[in-house]
Amino acid sequence: MSVGHVHPGRHIVGGTALVFLAEGLLLPTGLLTAAFLTRRLGPDDYGLFVLATAIVAWIEWTVTSIFSRPTIKFVADVDDWRPVGATALRLHLVVGCGAALFLFLAADLIGLMFAEPALAGYLRLFALEIPIFALAHAHRNILIGLGSFGARALTSAGRWIVRLVLVFLLVELGLSVSGAILASIGATVIELAIGRWCIRPSLRRASFPVRDFFGFAVPLFLFAVSLRLFDKLDLFALKALGGSAADAGIYGAAQNLSVLPGVFALSFTPLLLSSLSRALRGADYRQAHQLARNSLRATLVLLPLAGLLAGAAPEIVVWIFGTEFSDSAPLLAVLGFASVALVVISTATAILTAAGKPGWTCALVGPLLPLALAGHLLLIPSLGSIGAALVTTLLAMVGALASVIAVHRIWGILPPLSTLGRSALLAFVAYGLAATWPEAGPLLLVKLTAVALCILLLFIMLKEFSRDEIALARSFLPGWFVRQRLGRGHA
Repeated sequence: MSVGHVHPGRHIVGGTALVFLAEGLLLPTGLLTAAFLTRRLGPDDYGLFVLATAIVAWIEWTVTSIFSRPTIKFVADVDDWRPVGATALRLHLVVGCGAALFLFLAADLIGLMFAEPALAGYLRLFALEIPIFALAHAHRNILIGLGSFGARALTSAGRWIVRLVLVFLLVELGLSVSGAILASIGATVIELAIGRWCIRPSLRRASFPVRDFFGFAVPLFLFAVSLRLFDKLDLFALKALGGSAADAGIYGAAQNLSVLPGVFALSFTPLLLSSLSRALRGADYRQAHQLARNSLRATLVLLPLAGLLAGAAPEIVVWIFGTEFSDSAPLLAVLGFASVALVVISTATAILTAAGKPGWTCALVGPLLPLALAGHLLLIPSLGSIGAALVTTLLAMVGALASVIAVHRIWGILPPLSTLGRSALLAFVAYGLAATWPEAGPLLLVKLTAVALCILLLFIMLKEFSRDEIALARSFLPGWFVRQRLGRGHA
């Protein structure tokens, strides 16, 4: 699908909304899945499942992140995407198979490292998903590079819906943790099938040179490894420093509930990279700078969401996971702000990648790892889980600030300080409203919706959004889904 005459700002807003809705299915389906599994498996088995999922997800996202941004950028930069797509698909498959073999062989050692021998068997089963995930992700990246955001959304929607159905079915059949893992594998197969239905890159050797990929891929690989490991280092460190499987389950539950800002980043930053690359390819530097500045501004608007999660954390945790997981509430209150900071990092590094500075991404995120490790070694023995959450959140904020400064050095743009002030103020307002309005059960959804709408109204009253932005938002309401095209055919 070609964006054609569609304005880049409108195209990315519409595409982000559509992909966010699709990835947003992770929230209802993920919460239903988590609520079901925590009650069926209990803290110990759920903790093992969380550990296995975290390890495999880190490997999968690290492997695919090697080539994700280069694929998007190169597809957006060329007229004929097929040589790029064929090279990208082959690279994803080779690296995915290698990572799966590594995990299969290292499973026993990882189980011993975490003092959980049963973990090894789950990891071997989960390893089957890695090459399938890599191929599915290659298709997603090509679709994004082409601007086929509707088709990209369809792949995610199919995955999350199928995963929910399979988890309920297989776990109810008595397969326990193995059933949940098989459900994830099955959902990834469906995602790949949808991707192949939308677009069919070849696995044959292509004319696009592999060395061009690695010129971008090596620094972005180091960036991806660093960011993914930083994101999960708190959970791994907590378990390695003496935490039980139940402790990991409680911490993992808090991480799962703090994903909403991360879903926005997953939906938005690849589309931003594609749109910026297309704007720079057309030498539309003014549009690229404006798009980059507005993107950084959009990340700050997420701060009140973290305040809302923090204020309602005790009620959210008990309603979804049950009273056994009530200790997850203070962790969620802290990790929500870390999630927003990571969105800022992801957005800023996408801008740097589009600007041809992939090496800067690694330089920004790499130092966070040794600092986080030192912080966890210092605070986890004395403060436990909350110490891990504090280290992650504070360092994520430092990384976000450094990333914004890096973008300013390259393009001379900064997010508006007025937006930062309004967002910080409304984060306190959201926290206060959520914390002082007690609700339980289904009425909690009414409370969360009401507070979110109140924050949106306050943003409008404080004139955060211009008339053009409000008009743009309204333009998507009538017949919006009808106008979205999935982009098959020449895509």
